[in-house]
Parts: sequence; structure tokens; C-alpha cells
Amino acid sequence: DTIEQSGHLDLEVSMAGRAFMITGANSGIGKATAMTIAKKGGTIHMVCRNKDKAEEARADIVKETGNKEVYVHILDLSETKKVWEFAEAFKKKYKALNVLINNAGSIMSQRDTNAEGLEKSFASNVLGVYILTKSLIPLLEKSADPRVITVSSGGMLVQKLRTGNLQSERGRYDGTMVYAQHKRQQVVMTEQLAKTHTNIHFSVMHPGWVDTPAVANAMPDFHQSMKDSLRTPEQGADTVIWLAVSEAATTNPSGHFYQDRKMVSTHLPLAWTHSSALEEQKLMSVLEDLAKTFQPH
Repeated sequence: DTIEQSGHLDLEVSMAGRAFMITGANSGIGKATAMTIAKKGGTIHMVCRNKDKAEEARADIVKETGNKEVYVHILDLSETKKVWEFAEAFKKKYKALNVLINNAGSIMSQRDTNAEGLEKSFASNVLGVYILTKSLIPLLEKSADPRVITVSSGGMLVQKLRTGNLQSERGRYDGTMVYAQHKRQQVVMTEQLAKTHTNIHFSVMHPGWVDTPAVANAMPDFHQSMKDSLRTPEQGADTVIWLAVSEAATTNPSGHFYQDRKMVSTHLPLAWTHSSALEEQKLMSVLEDLAKTFQPH
């Protein structure tokens, strides 16, 4: 089957001399992505919250791939000021970043706020992704064939963008619904950033329903009832890797949503989830204002 064949060849590429930053790289899809790209010779910057887990994952990757160009950076994306500080320091220290993979995600079982007074999952899933991406854009733009890939979720298909309750202050806090809303916000953010920064290839994707520690912890019932039909982290990582390394991916326009290596609609047929340009602009200006508020001077 020639399509299968060429699809297989899409990943037969060397990544030597290219640098990849992967958030949440110590387990699940992030680790599977790091492992495969390290095998192809890419330099890996693992951005993780937990030092012990990160170092353990790094040791696994180095051992399995023989690639020692794997660096651990400790950062909790929900700590808004620290995200800025990390990105600014990274730009000073490293001269290239070819690909940013926003993979870390957080589902909270109850509402909690960070030191800046922002709801924690919004701070990491949306504002943290925005700040990290925006701050690293100048470095990406200086690097060859730059790409930004954000791991979203099909859960966002049942969410319409809502900018009126970004901090989840109103109503009952439902962590999985809040998460799905953040995943919709990531799609809108990707579409908007792609319009503004035309020399970077942006994409956002649904990995399928994957058996990861995050899913098991956040949605135990879903995990229990679905566990035989969930994908492995490697299967979930396939499209992330394809978007990060293949030439084929960048022949598609920037700013699109992908599933199984194909561009798909960000709305279900006849969906009520379409948002106005005004609402989308509002999300971007709120993010810009919040980001500026906590930017170190």
C-alpha cells in the first residue's frame, strides 16, 4: 500500500542539529515523543515539573537512544512569572530552537489558584502555553524551519470558546469540562498566532484517547471503562512526531487542527461551537494583558 509506505517514510529523517523543546516530557505522549525524536538525533529540551521523574525519564531516553543531547529544565507551567523567567533565560543560553511542543496539560479536581491569584489549570494550560510560545517566538524565528505544535484534545469539540469566565470563578468547578474549554482555547490561540507569525508553522492536534498517567488520575471511571480501547502513548505521539519532523506536515497551511496526520475540522458537523472573530480577539487580548502583567522587567 503506497500511501502507508510513504507515510512510513515521512518519519525516516535525521533530526541531527535540530533542537526540540517538549513540555511534560517525563511521561505519556511527551516522553514517547522525546524518545522518538532523540532516536533521530534531535537535541531534546525536556521541560518538567518534577525533578526526580524528569531525571529518571532522561536516563531512560539516553540509555535507549544513545543520544546524550537531552537536557532537563524544571518548570511548573502554572507559575506564571516563572514561565517568563524560564523562557527569557532559555533565549539567552541557547542559540536555536527549531520546534516547540506544548504537551503538558493539567486537569484539576478542584479549583485552586497560583501565587499570582490565577486559576491553576488556566495558568498552565492556556496562559503558560501562551507566554512560553510568545516569549520563544524570536528564537524560533531565528532558527531553521521553525514549528510550534500544541497537544489539545478531541474533548474541545464539545466546547465553544467562552471568554467570560476564564478563571472559572462562576458556577460549579468541573475539572474535565474546564480542561476541555482550555483545549478549545488552545485551538483558537493556535489559529490566531499562526495569522500573526507567518514564518512559523503552527499546528494543534488531538492524540486520540490515550492511556497515560494523567488520564488515569484525572478520569478514573473513564479510564477504567475504556482502558482496553485506549491508545498507547506511542500511538498518541505519532501525529505529534509527524508534525514535528516530517516535511509533509509543513506542506499544509499553518494554524490547523490534526488527527491521525490529517487536517480535520475544529467543529463537529452542524455544531454550535463556532465563535465570533470578536470573541477570539478578546481571548488573545486578555492573554496578552495577563502575560504583560506578570512579565519581569
